Amino acid sequence: MPVHALRLASAILFGLFMMPSSPAEATNAHDFSFVSIEGDPLPMKDYSGKAVLVVNTASFCGFTKQYEGLQALWERYRERGLVVLGVPSNDFGSQEPGTAAEIKEFCEVNFAVDFPMTEKQVVTGDRAHPFYRWAAQELGALSKPRWNFYKILIAPDGKAVDWFASTTEPSSAKLTKAVEAALPR
Repeated sequence: MPVHALRLASAILFGLFMMPSSPAEATNAHDFSFVSIEGDPLPMKDYSGKAVLVVNTASFCGFTKQYEGLQALWERYRERGLVVLGVPSNDFGSQEPGTAAEIKEFCEVNFAVDFPMTEKQVVTGDRAHPFYRWAAQELGALSKPRWNFYKILIAPDGKAVDWFASTTEPSSAKLTKAVEAALPR
């Protein structure tokens, strides 16, 4: 079996065993796991003690230029404990049709993205990744992504802090103020 296939299989199994079976069983964001865009396990508990801005992304969206602002936010605050986590999704307008390798290359070549990213996920509806269903329970129905580049801010203790609509730029005073308040002390 090729190495990538083994990594993917272990990541899937890891995710199944590490993830609560329902969002109601979760106590915080650290109870969830994703698979990285490289195919490795990406448990949210690895970000314990850090603020995390989870953003559902897409390569062919009017908001795609926000990758630039997300990268700048990551560069500005990562030494102080911020993680920007990109979650590619094809849920809205089929604006993320690519494979993991294509998405990664697009982000690196066009926006020099080096913050962590997950494999493509469903972020809305009954099939949404459990993290997104949990976040909606914690922050309310309006926090459910309604388009690409919705942002969910997680505190260092794993609690959901706030959400920001697609129209909220990563450099906006509202978002940066919330990030600064969520950074570890």
